[in-house]
Amino acid sequence: MKVIICGAGQVGWQIARHLSGEKNDVTVVDNNAELVRRATEALDVQGIAGFASYPDVLERAGARDADMIIAATHSDEVNMVTCQVAHSVFGITRKIARLRAQSYLDAIYSDLYRRDHLPIDVVISPEKEVAEAALQRLAAPSTFDTESFMGGRVQLLGVALDEECPVLNTPLRQLTDLFSTLRAIVVGVRREGRLFAPEPGDQLFANDQIYVFSHVEDVNRTLDIFGKATKKQERVVIIGGGNVGLAVAMALENRTDRIRAKMIERSRPQAERAADILQRTIVLNGDGMNMELLNEANIDRADAVLAVTDDDKTNILAAVRAKQAGCPMAIALINDPTLVPLMGALDIDAYINPRATTVSSILRHIRHGRVRAIYSIGDAEAEVIEAQVLSTSPIAGRQVRDIEFPEGVLMGAVMKGDKIVKPTGDTKIEEDDVIVLFCMAGDVPEVERLLQVSIDFF
Repeated sequence: MKVIICGAGQVGWQIARHLSGEKNDVTVVDNNAELVRRATEALDVQGIAGFASYPDVLERAGARDADMIIAATHSDEVNMVTCQVAHSVFGITRKIARLRAQSYLDAIYSDLYRRDHLPIDVVISPEKEVAEAALQRLAAPSTFDTESFMGGRVQLLGVALDEECPVLNTPLRQLTDLFSTLRAIVVGVRREGRLFAPEPGDQLFANDQIYVFSHVEDVNRTLDIFGKATKKQERVVIIGGGNVGLAVAMALENRTDRIRAKMIERSRPQAERAADILQRTIVLNGDGMNMELLNEANIDRADAVLAVTDDDKTNILAAVRAKQAGCPMAIALINDPTLVPLMGALDIDAYINPRATTVSSILRHIRHGRVRAIYSIGDAEAEVIEAQVLSTSPIAGRQVRDIEFPEGVLMGAVMKGDKIVKPTGDTKIEEDDVIVLFCMAGDVPEVERLLQVSIDFF
């Protein structure tokens, strides 16, 4: 498939990396020639320096015979015009645009993106995706990463193990025997910086970071087994009143369990705007790193602090300050993946990577319809793929033990009709079953072959 990616920033880079690694014909367009050079040198892609919305630039990028265009530049307007030009001049059939401004995303204006108006097939909102990720982190406070699958009935939990974990030095197959009714499977382990899919005989050690699939009804029990207490969040302090902070606060206000939230925003106009929009959230104007202001927000009595400004360093320092002041849980928004290893050393409990959430969202829309969800793990080291099994798939009609999955692939859950099943070697995979797989990045092409689902356009 021939794909044009407009924007060679962090999101565009990751999408290009994924698609070029799966043998697609990828061209990257950016008006920053240095970013284009970096992409062409590091990835198997072609590069064009120029403004993505200019017809002559798209012509040079091969738009005449492109199957898809992904507009992910930093400008909403450039992304929108790029899709319009791609449709009107070149007839590109599949157009995806990243849009940030809330006004463009308001549901009452969704008619704007019709084919006869502004022809965008899929609109991706990073702020909306990140706000949803933040809410999921708050819902599972003792995890460093979490994502839901199978319509919210299966949860992926990232759990950091400490010395108090009661199941250390226990082979994973023994865990299955000890907790035979537990619908949970360990599918990934990060040890000393290296992520891998474990074998049944592998043991877990202190300081391991593990990824576990759990039935949503068994999440609390799963966390308890790995030594993590589950506590209901009742008071939350949000640092940052931009689009992400505002979306989180609005979602908390709409929940039935009445979480009490306070927001700290440095910009006075932004704080006033948030105060006008929010009904029950107390908005404080000032610096989220200011100790007096944190005390005014009763940070020592809060259950969690969520630092979601547009500056990574501010988020990290504000989270550290809040923890020092007595807040038991800190979540920070981190754009730069090289800062993630600092999280543990600084005692920050969880982080949200906007790039990973946006990349996951875009990948979900560019794979074929039988792939229902995709989640990118770490710095694109692994993927979680939820897919429906086709009758033509090599895995249909076979037991799990007989399927020739690569070493870096583990099955986390199976949905048969309305029933969620914990997969064992005896589990038979049948047509129309929905499965969730943990796949190391290098094994994704082989998994797609087994699913007989290739990246394609509709």
